[in-house]
Amino acid sequence: MNGILEKIIDDHAEHLLRLAYFYVKDRHMAEDIVQEVFIKFSSQEYEERGLLRAYLTTLTINKSKDYLKTWHYKKFILQEKLFPVRAKSHRDALIEAEERSQIGAAILKLPLQSREAILLYYFEEMKIAEIASVLKIPENTVKTRLRRAREALKPHLKQEEWEVLVHE
Repeated sequence: MNGILEKIIDDHAEHLLRLAYFYVKDRHMAEDIVQEVFIKFSSQEYEERGLLRAYLTTLTINKSKDYLKTWHYKKFILQEKLFPVRAKSHRDALIEAEERSQIGAAILKLPLQSREAILLYYFEEMKIAEIASVLKIPENTVKTRLRRAREALKPHLKQEEWEVLVHE
């Protein structure tokens, strides 16, 4: 099991880290969330009923949402608003590159509901029915969130040729 778990971590850690970061917008917390996901995964009996990536994605989304509901997160946001930090913390090169891109920066500005719909649809390449199942919402709600997110992204991406937005 140990070798299998290491392979799973190698295959999915970067993807899950990026996903968690898009939810919590904090590198260290995203790392903690991914670590918790792998700990939970290793302590459970996983039954191969679907794609492992989808299962780990669901665990990561749920852990990220749980973190966003905590007092620790709300206190951190309040402190950040009251006492903005001028010094930039050390960040991973992958995340910095993602943030520097216009698409990544624009997505991070979206509200959580719109952000998760865009991430799951375009970055995770999930179908609308799969997204509805993961988020436990109706398919039409997913479609509405995607439409609103696309509309919100269009003004931020005028120079960027994002193929999907151009055709819709």
